[in-house]
Amino acid sequence: MKKIVMTGGGTAGHVTPNIALMPSLQKAGYEISYIGSKDGIEKGLIEDQKIPYYGISSGKLRRYHSWKNFSDPFKVMKGFFEARQIMARIKPDVVFSKGGFVSVPVILAAKTKGIPAIIHESDLTPGLANKLAIPAATKVCCNFPETVPYLPAGKAVLTGSPIRQELLHGSRAKGKEFCHFTKDLPVLMIMGGSIGSVYINNAIRGCLDDLLKEFQIIHLCGKGNLDESLTNKEGYAQFEYVSDNLPDLFAAADLMIARAGANSICEILALRKPNILIPLGRNASRGDQILNANSFAKQGFSVVLEEENVTSESLKTTITDVMANRQTYIHAMEASGQMDAIATIMSLIEDAAR
Repeated sequence: MKKIVMTGGGTAGHVTPNIALMPSLQKAGYEISYIGSKDGIEKGLIEDQKIPYYGISSGKLRRYHSWKNFSDPFKVMKGFFEARQIMARIKPDVVFSKGGFVSVPVILAAKTKGIPAIIHESDLTPGLANKLAIPAATKVCCNFPETVPYLPAGKAVLTGSPIRQELLHGSRAKGKEFCHFTKDLPVLMIMGGSIGSVYINNAIRGCLDDLLKEFQIIHLCGKGNLDESLTNKEGYAQFEYVSDNLPDLFAAADLMIARAGANSICEILALRKPNILIPLGRNASRGDQILNANSFAKQGFSVVLEEENVTSESLKTTITDVMANRQTYIHAMEASGQMDAIATIMSLIEDAAR
């Protein structure tokens, strides 16, 4: 049996694409093991998949001043030796990394053991962890054409991001039923990320009555952000978070508003949903969402609103414009070369394993 070690962690975005690849890997006959941090978010997510999980020491390498900058390199070094020991026992044919700081010692350990490693970079410009790991990688997968020049010649492959296949097979009827929608109106779906967005939530609710004349609205507003006064408002369904029914909600949506995290927008692309992206500002991130969103706008997939400029009025106007031209965005997404990320990445894994 062929063996693969997967790694990646720190956020769910560094884990869910790995989970999306697992069914295809299992179908191709791979025995999967996972190396992550000892107490990171990835531990529970991977154990839920019934995949053997190995925890190692993990430190974060920061660009800013912190006393932890003195201790964390030692954690990374310890994680490197732990990863080497684990791989000596498992003897994998290939390693696949989705990034995050826990992946750095794993990729470096694979290099010293002569094991080929493939990295996936989600954002338009590589993060610090992947920058450190890329020299030890065989291939680097990416989501954006603009990323290729940032990567070593001969290593970059434009693949898109692995998408959980169940997201592509939802039922529009079940999605509407779940939300108690009965009117024959298009459906607008808003996703502000797992913790929600005050900017987006306030802007939507500020023009809610006007929007409900034209749309039924699914609002994933984030934990603790439900507005109890709107609980029974006809045509408006608000949720903190949705898991099992998410494919059906996606199927019901005619237009989407979302942040510009790489995994989210790749799901939107795969689903061919006209969309408005409101990326996190530079005050709350390194600016990767802004770059991601602008790339999608340049390719004709999306319209971008800067967070600082989001008002109820600007949002309402943009929603109307995008809905009127929705077929233009759908055609651009259908013409995208990023049609089947899983098949492309599986091909790279098979080549590396051989």
